[in-house]
Amino acid sequence: MYETLAIFAIFALIYSILAGGIERTWVSGAVIFTIFGLAVGPAGLGWTSLSSNAEMVSIMAELTLAVILFSDAAGADLGVLRRSPQLPLRLLLIGLPLTIVLGYGVGELLFPQVSLLEIVLLAVMLAPTDAALGKPVIANPAIPSNFREGLNIESGLNDGICVPILFVFLLLAQGEGGEYSVGWLVSKYMIEKIGIGLATGLLITAVAVVLLHFSKKHGLVSRVWMQVPVVALAISCFGVAQLLGGSGFIAAFVGGILFGARNREHRKILLQSAEGTGNVFAMVTWVIFGALAVGPALQNLSWSVLVYSLLSLTVIRMLPVFVVLSGMKLSVEAKLFTGWFGPRGLASIVFAVVVMQAKLPHGDVLVHVVACTVILSVLLHGLSAVPWVESFGRRAS
Repeated sequence: MYETLAIFAIFALIYSILAGGIERTWVSGAVIFTIFGLAVGPAGLGWTSLSSNAEMVSIMAELTLAVILFSDAAGADLGVLRRSPQLPLRLLLIGLPLTIVLGYGVGELLFPQVSLLEIVLLAVMLAPTDAALGKPVIANPAIPSNFREGLNIESGLNDGICVPILFVFLLLAQGEGGEYSVGWLVSKYMIEKIGIGLATGLLITAVAVVLLHFSKKHGLVSRVWMQVPVVALAISCFGVAQLLGGSGFIAAFVGGILFGARNREHRKILLQSAEGTGNVFAMVTWVIFGALAVGPALQNLSWSVLVYSLLSLTVIRMLPVFVVLSGMKLSVEAKLFTGWFGPRGLASIVFAVVVMQAKLPHGDVLVHVVACTVILSVLLHGLSAVPWVESFGRRAS
């Protein structure tokens, strides 16, 4: 245990010292973290004592995603969204369902041995995009603000929307849907997951904002402890919503939006600590993913898994995006750019752990496809982000 702790701490120390230089290169942090995890894990040098604990991976990925969603939402420019809401609305309301349908169709062709319901689960697991992997795009001022905010809102909400769909089809795949129709189950879960998530995130954040303002007004704020509230609030929104049966991801995201809107003067200072904590969580998550998932995924790689993974990152994502953006008078490059920067990561990992624990007949195939897709996304999106963002930003400005 101490050996693993020492390796993680030394790696974090070295990376934090060199982070500024690394961020100016084409290599993203997620690529380095994942490769490091593979190198020191059981499939590499075997220096760590990490074991394949699905619950540990799931918890780390969930907490990382919650903190990142909250901080990204809190930093969003709502004025830009009010002036140009079409991009996220089209991506979420039309693009997301089309992506799931197309993912199902391709899965039926490539995995004929897998059941219909399991293929739907695969399509849903790989539909949401990752706010953490998309950060080089969302945070880069070279990209027009409507694209940045649109992709930020999409990545913040699509995983929460996919949660009830995933659980409905997981119940059906396990034969526990009973006499209820798919439409009724989807409606029920949508209302519960999204409704409870929305209410929880808004209520907890509203109370926290009032308390924070009261504390500032009466001089009760400690400069040292001011680094804690945003991270604690993000995890509170997530944890309480999950406990009540809602979507913690929706709660974290809407809580972040409300927090940013009510703390415009001080939000930059308050968010710095949350971003740093989110980066540390992300580093640990990607190292664990590299150590525990990459080796088995490479060992179980097949042509069908590789082809589906590549299509998931390209045609399955980019074609629906291109279609739904057709009426927005955007350039061909802008549509391709928006479609390409839909990386797959933390949400897909969390979904894969849920499906793995359900022990479906072909659950191992689904998990291998998700792992392969995430690995390719980390590499391809990580290496392409900086050069395309810079060139697209120059042409779009």
